[in-house]
Amino acid sequence: MLGNVLPAVHAFKLKPRAEADAPPADARQLEHARALYTQTPATLAGNLVGVLLVVAFYRSVAEPWRLFGWVGVVAVLWSVRLAHYLRFRRQPDADQATLLAWRGSWRVLALLQGTCWGVAAWMFWSLGTPSHQVALLLIIYSYCVGSVQMLAGQPRLFVAFLCLVLLPTVARVASDTTHPFHLQIALILCILFGAVWLMARTYRSSLALAIDLKLRTDQLAAQLRVEKAAAEDARRAAEAASRAKTQFFAAASHDLRQPLHAMGLFAETLRQRCHDPDVAALVNSINESVDALEGLFGELLDITRIDTGGVELKPQPVVLREVFARLRLHFEPSAFEKGLALSFRGESHVVQADPVVVERILRNLVSNAIRYTEDGGVLVTCRRRGDALLLQVWDSGIGISDTALPRIFDEFYQVNSQRPLEPHQRKGLGLGLAIVKRLADLMDAPLTVRSRVGHGTVFSLEVAPGRLQAPPAQPLAPGGSKAALGLSLEGRRIVVVEDEPAVREGLVVLLKAWGAQVLDFDAVAPLEAWTRGGAELPRPDLLIVDYRLPEARSGLEALSLLRQRWAGQRLPAIVITGSTLSGLENEAAAHDFHLLIKPVLPNKLRAMIGFKLSQR
Repeated sequence: MLGNVLPAVHAFKLKPRAEADAPPADARQLEHARALYTQTPATLAGNLVGVLLVVAFYRSVAEPWRLFGWVGVVAVLWSVRLAHYLRFRRQPDADQATLLAWRGSWRVLALLQGTCWGVAAWMFWSLGTPSHQVALLLIIYSYCVGSVQMLAGQPRLFVAFLCLVLLPTVARVASDTTHPFHLQIALILCILFGAVWLMARTYRSSLALAIDLKLRTDQLAAQLRVEKAAAEDARRAAEAASRAKTQFFAAASHDLRQPLHAMGLFAETLRQRCHDPDVAALVNSINESVDALEGLFGELLDITRIDTGGVELKPQPVVLREVFARLRLHFEPSAFEKGLALSFRGESHVVQADPVVVERILRNLVSNAIRYTEDGGVLVTCRRRGDALLLQVWDSGIGISDTALPRIFDEFYQVNSQRPLEPHQRKGLGLGLAIVKRLADLMDAPLTVRSRVGHGTVFSLEVAPGRLQAPPAQPLAPGGSKAALGLSLEGRRIVVVEDEPAVREGLVVLLKAWGAQVLDFDAVAPLEAWTRGGAELPRPDLLIVDYRLPEARSGLEALSLLRQRWAGQRLPAIVITGSTLSGLENEAAAHDFHLLIKPVLPNKLRAMIGFKLSQR
């Protein structure tokens, strides 16, 4: 035991703060008291063995009254000490005053027990043969050595105990003149007395330092628990602040999108009414700024979510057919407007990944591809590569130079092309590909890019294959190619449901400027009243509704109401929302509408309207 304690003690001494932070004396006393009771079972067991050995050796040579009288006294003391120990076991968390009071009575019992063994030397030394005498001395000395561990921490008590045990023994041996070596044996006992005392002194020092180490460890553990709790509170507060920041940014983004959306509509209406080339140029600049702000809102919100740990991966089998269908729903109007072919291949594959993250990566890549492609098309594919699946987005756009490729995933970096960029290609902060890279790293999915200037670019994302029990559905219909954009809204009836007055007014004015007949409503209730009109109500050609409407109702209720009124007849619909957190892509596919995020540029709205009317 000393071999284990001393190295730790020496290491402890080397720390300069150890003495300054040493536990108080009361704490040491408390630990000593607990140590006494913890070691009591071993002491009682050793004492019982010694008594049994005395009985075994002397029952044939000692008078019964002498032997069993001594055994009876020892047994009473032994029983009282056992009761002391059991009381401690029943109250292990007793306060300091109680433990110290118990220690006082425990000391008295220990001294009485030592006195009994000192008396045993006087009572049994002269009985029996020299073998009996040797056995008696060995039993008494072993009892003294065994008490070192128990009493060494209390030097005065230990010295008193040794005196009560060994001094009567030495005196009895020295006084036995019938024994030829009585003085030599007495001297040996004195030497052994000194050895036991030195042993106890060494053990006492080690025990004191071991107790100090334990108390210091307990203090550090308590301090660590406090600091851990404080760190946990700080972490929760930081997470709450992060969530609040993200929610605030999302809410602020929603509120800011409303006036931007209205501004774009009014600017386009101004261009329709004023044919001055300078005014047209100003309107174009306004629309480009609005579109850039819309992209900025989305990119900043995505970066905020990723940096604050708001993106939690939930891998599951993802059917690419469903992802591709939502991508087609979102990007077909933009591709249609530019006359590009948007195609999808490999939709029968299933990947094991987070569906939201995979779709967000593909959205950013497809958006970039459409933005930087003026002729040809964009192809989204999935194919096998070894044991993995390779998701790729191909375009026939302007390409990226070799010098720019290593930096395209850096934040706020925008490629300097060798050819002049169009205004819609220069917008943005350069966060789209940075978001793609962060999401790919979050998924632990390798992301690579290859490009040739003037020929196009391909982005590749390697993901794990997944497995579904359900059989695959039918493949997607092929994407469209170049289409004529000479769209006229003359004679078209459009129903608008929008609660924001400025946005509704701008939308109505703009649609009328394009030649449409417009019926506008600010809530579901007046729309419901209108649908209860007679059979002569004209059927609308297109529905444009806001997602969030007053009285906690939604644009989906407005769509359902209108489609019930003209059941059996397909009514194309566009839902416009200012929230990027709505997650309406699945509902768009289920309820047959296209989704636009505010602010919506007039040219994008016109392209979407043309796409929906051409579908009809």
